[in-house]
Amino acid sequence: MSVTVETHAHDDHGHHHHKETFVTKYIFSQDHKMIAKQYLITGSIMGVIGILMSLIFRMQLAWPEKPNVIFEALLGKWAPGGVMDADIYLALVTIHGTIMVFFVLTAGLSGTFSNLLIPLQIGARDMASGFLNMVSYWLFFLSSVIMVLSLFVEAGPAAAGWTIYPPLSALPMAQGGSGAGMTLWLVSMAIFIASSLLGSLNYIVTVINLRTKGMSMTRLPLTIWAFFVTAIIGTVSFPVLLSAALLLIMDRSFGTSFFLSDIFIQGEVLHYQGGSPVLFEHLFWFLGHPEVYIVLLPALGITSEVIATNSRKPIFGYRAMVASILAIAFLSTIVWGHHMFVSGMNPFLGSVFTFTTLLIAIPSAVKAFNYITTLWKGNLQLNPAMLFSIGLVSTFITGGLTGIILGDSALDINVHDTYFVVAHFHLVMGISALYGMFAGIYHWFPKLFGRMLNKNLGYLHFWVTAISAYGVFFPMHFIGMAGLPRRYYTNTAFPLFDDLADVNVVITIFALIGGVFQLVFIYNFIHSIFYGKKPSQNPWRSNTLEWTTPVKHIHGNWPGEIPTVYRWSYDYSKPGHDEDFVPQNVPLKEGEEELQH
Repeated sequence: MSVTVETHAHDDHGHHHHKETFVTKYIFSQDHKMIAKQYLITGSIMGVIGILMSLIFRMQLAWPEKPNVIFEALLGKWAPGGVMDADIYLALVTIHGTIMVFFVLTAGLSGTFSNLLIPLQIGARDMASGFLNMVSYWLFFLSSVIMVLSLFVEAGPAAAGWTIYPPLSALPMAQGGSGAGMTLWLVSMAIFIASSLLGSLNYIVTVINLRTKGMSMTRLPLTIWAFFVTAIIGTVSFPVLLSAALLLIMDRSFGTSFFLSDIFIQGEVLHYQGGSPVLFEHLFWFLGHPEVYIVLLPALGITSEVIATNSRKPIFGYRAMVASILAIAFLSTIVWGHHMFVSGMNPFLGSVFTFTTLLIAIPSAVKAFNYITTLWKGNLQLNPAMLFSIGLVSTFITGGLTGIILGDSALDINVHDTYFVVAHFHLVMGISALYGMFAGIYHWFPKLFGRMLNKNLGYLHFWVTAISAYGVFFPMHFIGMAGLPRRYYTNTAFPLFDDLADVNVVITIFALIGGVFQLVFIYNFIHSIFYGKKPSQNPWRSNTLEWTTPVKHIHGNWPGEIPTVYRWSYDYSKPGHDEDFVPQNVPLKEGEEELQH
């Protein structure tokens, strides 16, 4: 199936030729490459805020009830005398989770690389709608600003956990953070969802309609398959979270009772009846579980591209990889109940969700084995992007193995809501997706900014980050199996957990080292934009179309005609060719058989 699009081939877009002002070029830009940079920088700033929060509450867990001058400086009235207030601890955990899952790993990762790579790798001048693309970024920016502003509300930011279960989130009088902070959270998320949906629809239409001549679906790089399927999952599942948020706003402000039933506050009976908080859990996790793959699939797609390029050999099992992306997308929408095994779910229904959850291990394993087989006997170029990609394969496997325990309802009940769960999902979606993001930044930085990142600082960044990440999340499995519950700001009230206090200190020290070392990356990033080494046209000797565009950005990507595609994107080390890579726009030789047909 090949869709030929000739409409953009002649470059007579009148509006591309007049002089662009600073505002039209850098702020309200409709050029996908500039919008990718905007997503990356906004997502990175949110990432710094999210990581800073995690370091603050890790210090609280390591040294509970000890006065800390940092708390007093950063938290003000929430840390009188340097001792953290219990409510603000919950608020920090809530906003940290929200920022990292949605604003960094969903928008920062997908927004940056879908925008940058979809038009460049399929051979399109730009996204299907540059205007909608711009609107989706500015909605994301607005939602980020509102989320950050919610930190400064008098009664405190939202504090019901990033999953915002009722009744804490539904009753404004439940606790400090249930008031204006919670309202701002909901408004921010509603705007964020609108942004995600506009972006996703744009990505889907672009991939379907704007592929260049010869770019059939089976010649698409796996990055594009991953972004394309991610956009489809987002379009299916994000509206469900929007409906949950809107119903919750109605419960909070208009006296409805969708999620509330028979509630007493200080002996007084509230007038709510007939609603169910479990309904909210279903609506939330119907997005919440596909969300894991909305975060993870783009990282896996980036990894496919980086590993194939730096192994100097074709990706192993291209079609199996595409099939596994599609299988993950389908299965991810029918496993949400495994987050709810302790909600009083019918055991039969629990067994159904257990079955579908364990099934998802199959396509995930296909991906992991195919990465390892691609690396096997390859001519490995161990640059920072490659190291982060291999790191992703490692955390994806280690995090995935604990998923087998959590996916089984009988086993999950024992470790549910302990640090075991925290360790599992941070490794499998947090660290893995961050590694994918870092791999993408190191690999496509020359394309984004026309400069190279410093390689030695990249190595330092990788090794310290990798050791710290395992230093933080590996011990959490053990304190989780020992029964330590999550979201408690101190465990000193339970003598049972006294022996685990030292482990918490170790975890926090690793977290502080890993967090501080991200400054090395930030320095490398900012310094390289201005003073980095200038790259060649194709610094990684890669096959995909984005490396055929000039290093200097032009609106429309290619100065002349768009290149035609003759082969798939993984012709590395192909016999009969002088070079160890053959770009997609090189015509087939006489008698040369294509690998995938």
